[in-house]
Amino acid sequence: MEKPRIVSGIRPTGPLHLGHYLGVLKNWVSLQEYYECFYFVADWHALTSEYKNPSIIKDSTRDIVRTWLSVGIDPDRTVVFRQSDIKAHSELFLLLSMITPLAWLERNPTYKELKEELKEKDIGTFGFLGYPVLQTADIVMYHADKVPIGEDQLPHLELAREIVRRFNYIYGGSILKEPKEILTQTPKVPGLDGRKMSKSYNNAISINETPESLRQKVMQMLTDIKRKTKKDPGEPRDCNLYPFHEHFTDEGTREEIASGCRNATIGCVECKEILIKNMEREFSPIWDKLAYFEGKDLLIDDVLKQGARKARKIAETTMDKVREVMHV
Repeated sequence: MEKPRIVSGIRPTGPLHLGHYLGVLKNWVSLQEYYECFYFVADWHALTSEYKNPSIIKDSTRDIVRTWLSVGIDPDRTVVFRQSDIKAHSELFLLLSMITPLAWLERNPTYKELKEELKEKDIGTFGFLGYPVLQTADIVMYHADKVPIGEDQLPHLELAREIVRRFNYIYGGSILKEPKEILTQTPKVPGLDGRKMSKSYNNAISINETPESLRQKVMQMLTDIKRKTKKDPGEPRDCNLYPFHEHFTDEGTREEIASGCRNATIGCVECKEILIKNMEREFSPIWDKLAYFEGKDLLIDDVLKQGARKARKIAETTMDKVREVMHV
């Protein structure tokens, strides 16, 4: 029995951080057991914000794939490829853009949010406005049954479904498949300064930290401002550090930490030391694999080449049908 298919991608705009690890990659690894997975490096999507500095995209692509392999993405079970290696993505994007009403893109609820988050960049471009159409092309190219997303991304997927419905209505039949969602728990991962963890804010903890750099970053993280000394009671819900314990520390120890914080029997430094120890335990095998793949550019390139070969075969079949009904 064939497994249902999912498609997902990540933009190569720098090192992947804990937000990617907790919100995406751990889920990707588990999905390999139950789905036929297509995971791609979204380098064309990265150009929407990095078009003035495209070298970061090239430099990040191998690093991202290296990280994927290190956390457990298996290229023998999963199709791993680079978006720009499949030129059909750009053709399908162009053709879908011909039928997509401009108003659909302008009402995208995250459009203004992203413009605010990336306000230091000049992203008042057609490419940035139209990226949901390219995103749709990425998904429907491979007839994805489902797409792993958080609730905040549901409007994007609904837009993709609307584009598919419009395409199928205009050209008849069910040429493109309407993708459905796999709702994933996307944790809000705070950065070193309390804001959302983001490379744009320069407040991220990367997956490829060293033990030394991890310690340095955790030690500088903000805690409950009411705790000026160990004798001052605090509240874990007001602490920027405590949410990380929910991901890296067992429940019993978390309860002890929370109680110790409220009763002022544990200090913030001790709390950080526990977190560092637990994070090192989780990331040590990943760091070992990252070290193994370091410098093995030919191996990484081969993974992308093999994945592109598999993806291209499906993409061309899709495009043959699309070109036929659109008479192009």
